[in-house]
Amino acid sequence: MSKVIAIMSMSLDGYVADLNGGVAEVMGWYMTSGDTEVHTGGSDPVTLKMSDASARHFRDLTSELGSVLTGRRTFETADGWGGNHAWGPAFVLTHRVPAGWPRPNSTVNFVTDGIESAVKQAKAAAAGKSVGVHGADTIQHLLKAGLLDEVHVDIAALLLGSGVRLFDHLAGIPAVLGNPTVIAGVGVTHLRYPVRKS
Repeated sequence: MSKVIAIMSMSLDGYVADLNGGVAEVMGWYMTSGDTEVHTGGSDPVTLKMSDASARHFRDLTSELGSVLTGRRTFETADGWGGNHAWGPAFVLTHRVPAGWPRPNSTVNFVTDGIESAVKQAKAAAAGKSVGVHGADTIQHLLKAGLLDEVHVDIAALLLGSGVRLFDHLAGIPAVLGNPTVIAGVGVTHLRYPVRKS
């Protein structure tokens, strides 16, 4: 059964980006935590260098994924992943489709009719695999709607002090999480929690 899995890197004090939307600090472990190479796919492939434990974890996690769901800010920060996300077809929640999109030979799709529709489309495209979710706002909307199955957070060994918080607007909607899976990397701790449905 297809799951919806939030996947974010975060500072220990809860920030996924700095005040300018930059993610270099919280995602630094992808490139500097070891010598094990991990090659991503998509239109804009990257070679990551991380510890053995993080590489095993990353490969296991991403092998489960068949599509990605994200918000407009993440889409723009990633420059549209060159038109094809490494995890499969991407579904971007937005109020309006950006100029110049959709593009030929791209697997980036834009969803303007709400979070439920986005989840339905992303699950269908995942073909039985799970949907990976990026973006603080998108993750918060999914939690509020009861549509998130797991929260996966890579806690980077740093304190940002300010910026974009992952769980900033959740007042009044408690979410109960199950016991975590914990994997210690170098400069990062990987936490994976199931979300208990109420």
